[in-house]
Amino acid sequence: MTQVQTIGKKTTKPPFRADQVGSLLRSERIKEARKQKADGTLTAEQLRQIENEEITRIVEKQKEIGLEIVTDGEFRRAWWHFDFLEGLDGVEGFEADQGIQFHNTTTKARGIKVTDKIDFTDHPMLEDYRFLHSIAGDHTAKMTIPSPNMLFFRGKLEDGVYDSLEEFHHDVAQAYKKAIRAFYDAGCRYLQLDDTAWAVFFSEKGHEQIKAFGREEDELRESFAKTINEAVADRPEDLVITMHICRGNFKSTWAAEGGYEAAAETIFAGLDLDGLFLEFDDDRSGGFEPLRYVKNPNLQIVLGLVTSKYGELEPVEQIKKRIEEAAQYVDINQICLSPQCGFASTEEGNLLTEEQQWEKLRHVIEIADQVWTS
Repeated sequence: MTQVQTIGKKTTKPPFRADQVGSLLRSERIKEARKQKADGTLTAEQLRQIENEEITRIVEKQKEIGLEIVTDGEFRRAWWHFDFLEGLDGVEGFEADQGIQFHNTTTKARGIKVTDKIDFTDHPMLEDYRFLHSIAGDHTAKMTIPSPNMLFFRGKLEDGVYDSLEEFHHDVAQAYKKAIRAFYDAGCRYLQLDDTAWAVFFSEKGHEQIKAFGREEDELRESFAKTINEAVADRPEDLVITMHICRGNFKSTWAAEGGYEAAAETIFAGLDLDGLFLEFDDDRSGGFEPLRYVKNPNLQIVLGLVTSKYGELEPVEQIKKRIEEAAQYVDINQICLSPQCGFASTEEGNLLTEEQQWEKLRHVIEIADQVWTS
């Protein structure tokens, strides 16, 4: 193995050497309040007050354990993607026939459909971000929203709305461009696009999905990249935009598998982003070789080496060794560390306790402090 520098420098801007994806386990108080709201025994105003109090609590906890960035844990959402997408003009939620299939389990039934031209005029999550921003203090507030690709990947495009997929993708990109500006105007300087759609390129099962969409692999890869790049083009210089790519995260299970190789050149050399959060917590994600396509010296690669699916802490030396392996392909000062995903991509959450969640995040910070020392 070639000798590489494995003692790196800290960074003063996001993504940070010790970072996090975004979602956190919903507290029992939040879960109970959402049930009461659904039952009609709690008003929307009362629910929001409880959410505000619980979000304030977890933001203080994130600061206390030593994170430089804080999120609202996605505490106001049921899903990491549908809640945002339903807030776009032209999109409606509906009760689907079945849920999304994961390994040995299925989510509750929910779907979204495109019933009119896509646009962005206003969105309730802008107010959600403003609240987070107001309590972040000196810490960086991070906002997470689903990638524009998720509307194609999870949305049902009704007949007659669009004459062509190209027109649809263009409108989605323009709506996202407006959304990005709106979050920026609300004070956001760290925005993450969450994307599980890339996983269709990683396995044979995914290739079958592409065929079912009536698309070709090369064309779909180009379309995904073009939509993202159009959406983020001309963004303000002081706005950091990252993307999180994973293979599904629901009750500690997964939906897809396979390494990054089949889409590596597009992902690592073809996206105009500031950072990529990458799932690497087990064999399902393959090796680090696809990172050889990283050519942009400013692109930060956030290795998701610590799992959010289970509470057991990974051996420190094992994680440091894997960072060393990745540094064969990417400069150590372009690498950061985080969990591979959030702790609760849906409101149900993964199968670990809140204290284990905080221990996992502390673990990330402690390892990062040993690797990036100066």
